[in-house]
Amino acid sequence: MRTVYVNGEFLPETEAKISIFDRSFLFADGVYEVTSVLDGKLIDFTGHMKRLERSLAELKFQFKPDIDQLLEAHRELVKLNDITEGLIYLQVSRGSAGDRDFAIDPQTPPTIVMFTQSKSLIKSALAERGQKIVTFPDIRWRRSDIKTTQLLYASLLKTDAAAKGKDDAWMVLDGYVTEGSSNNAYIVTKDGTIVTRELSTDILHGITRAAVLKCAEELQLKVEERHFTIEEAQNAAEAFSTSASAFVCPVVEIDDKKIGDGVPGPVAKRLREIYIDANRKMAI
Repeated sequence: MRTVYVNGEFLPETEAKISIFDRSFLFADGVYEVTSVLDGKLIDFTGHMKRLERSLAELKFQFKPDIDQLLEAHRELVKLNDITEGLIYLQVSRGSAGDRDFAIDPQTPPTIVMFTQSKSLIKSALAERGQKIVTFPDIRWRRSDIKTTQLLYASLLKTDAAAKGKDDAWMVLDGYVTEGSSNNAYIVTKDGTIVTRELSTDILHGITRAAVLKCAEELQLKVEERHFTIEEAQNAAEAFSTSASAFVCPVVEIDDKKIGDGVPGPVAKRLREIYIDANRKMAI
């Protein structure tokens, strides 16, 4: 029985309730963040909160989150649920103005919910063997930079990928890879250059992405932020993805074509090690 957070209260999960008229339920009118927990501490909390504030602003929420209160609530949930390693999910919806209405009432108080998930993050069988990826067209709305709760297409892709015996999906727009279903996508060229799509409204501005690129810079690895095709990815030396829940996760196959030697490559493995070590030291 987990303890969860709903609008300032810590409650048993079976007692947590929100309105059926909540706009996140009716319109996916909400944003979220997922913060990793290692050794009972929060990974890159400040980065996640900055992105939360940006998402809220992009959707014209009138609500300004109290980051100190959210930090205290995160830490309390870690303590109450005895989380050593795992995730904390935070969702802010536009709330419920009473009845269903497409028009937004800017004065509606938000709904804020949080819950924990105990999960092994460092020891990952998937990271050890590498992901097998299948590609799909990217037909999402064109504001993928906002971390909204509208995750239906991502859910369908993950389900379709699993049905094909694969681990995840990468999306393609106008012939170029945008990102994974819930992660940012990368390749490593044969000369050792790390390539990932540049920031725009077409991809989520990943917090883990920023941290991993900083790690690459400290390792003096060359990085190019640009478009790349599936064909280029299939002919690369390595490929990998990054996310808060999987850190750096190697990719060994794309659309049934083996990447490199078909095993996790040295660049991805080294970046995973450096990322975990660096963020453990900076966790709060």
